[in-house]
Amino acid sequence: MTEQFDIVIIGAGPGGYVAAIRAAQLGMKTAIIEREHLGGICLNWGCIPTKALLRTAEIYTNMKHAEMFGLKAEKISFDLAKVVERSRKVAGQLSGGIKGLMKKNKVTVFDGQGKLNGAGKIKVEKDGKLVADIVAKHIILATGARARQLPGLEPDGKLVWTYKEAMVPDVMPKTLLVVGSGAIGIEFASFYNALGAEVTVVEVQDRVLPVEDEEISKLAQKQFEKHGIKILTGAVTKALKKGKNNVTATIEQGGKATDQTFDRVIMAVGISPNTENLGLETTKVKTEKGHVVVNEWCETAEKGIYAIGDITGAPWLAHKASHEGVICVEKIAGVKDVHPMKKLNIPGCTYSHPQVASVGLTEKAAKEKGYKVKVGRFSFIGNGKAIALGEPDGIVKTIFDEKTGELLGAHLLGAEVTEMIQGYVIGKTMEATEADFMHTIFPHPTISEAMHESVLDAYGRVIHM
Repeated sequence: MTEQFDIVIIGAGPGGYVAAIRAAQLGMKTAIIEREHLGGICLNWGCIPTKALLRTAEIYTNMKHAEMFGLKAEKISFDLAKVVERSRKVAGQLSGGIKGLMKKNKVTVFDGQGKLNGAGKIKVEKDGKLVADIVAKHIILATGARARQLPGLEPDGKLVWTYKEAMVPDVMPKTLLVVGSGAIGIEFASFYNALGAEVTVVEVQDRVLPVEDEEISKLAQKQFEKHGIKILTGAVTKALKKGKNNVTATIEQGGKATDQTFDRVIMAVGISPNTENLGLETTKVKTEKGHVVVNEWCETAEKGIYAIGDITGAPWLAHKASHEGVICVEKIAGVKDVHPMKKLNIPGCTYSHPQVASVGLTEKAAKEKGYKVKVGRFSFIGNGKAIALGEPDGIVKTIFDEKTGELLGAHLLGAEVTEMIQGYVIGKTMEATEADFMHTIFPHPTISEAMHESVLDAYGRVIHM
């Protein structure tokens, strides 16, 4: 029998399940199709479990520096199996929570692979068997992405890892090569470095975290190197030769190639959208470089079919997918105050040590767009809370339009900045000016005071520096 719904979402990651909940809240008969785990890659194999691992690394680092806090901790060690077990339990707990949310909101869940069978039609299969034929007026594609693979450098799951294997290591490598210095690569580099591995990061571009402001990238690299991470920028991993229990990498930098041997390699060179086997060829949906083409309302070229999240292109972030899901559903439902998403208002966070967070334009991008800018900076060395925490290595950088006072961008490096960035995100969303930030009272003592001081610095009014 054919089952009918008002709206069906293919993919239950942070974009899909949020869209399903919002659709149910708006009174639509809703279904969601998921072939693996509710919560998708982010909850099960990405954002959440990696943060659990990084929390372990943070505590372990603090234990090693206990003496600076007047404490004693001897013979410090870790149990790798238990570290991994805790991370998996956190992911499992939250995945179960998504199942509960689907039930609470009366969203029908189909376990299987969803495939379009023309406009408004979906077939769901599991292990080659038909699970359901579905008809829906509205279909949202939210199938996410997977680790990108480079020819000749393909992961094997044993010696050459993707993020999945890196999250559940059976051994702690003594030496580790991380190929790629985006957020995923740098986070894994920080984790393994904190637990004692000799980590080398290879980045093809001229700086780490290449999407960040250049000044922040340079300061971050200095901190990573201070912690013992070896970083090779402007370098290319040309080949990987696998031994019995190690990998020899041919790395080319400055026209010179060298062979270096590592216990393990993590490939962190971006993502590829999951647009295969979706039945797109049975519709008018268009793709560009593998990504589904959508307009500002997440509509594809086929009426009634929409796409959100990683399959629609950068930035490949969970919170972007969730927000798109809400926008898409509310537009479908005819909600009056729905607004298109402004990509410049999407924050980016890297949970390394130190953390990195940003929103809006970099200084270089602002100038290239023709803005005459005012730039403020405030170092954590002038912040009482940061010093008390033993975290004086950080900076807040803010960029304003000199003509209007509009906040163009904010770029933060240091402890807890991934929590602090939201203050600037709200400011950008509300189109706040420098005066709004200046007149805001920041609590003392908090690291967030550095945000206030950075704004003041942009206008020659900084107090504590």
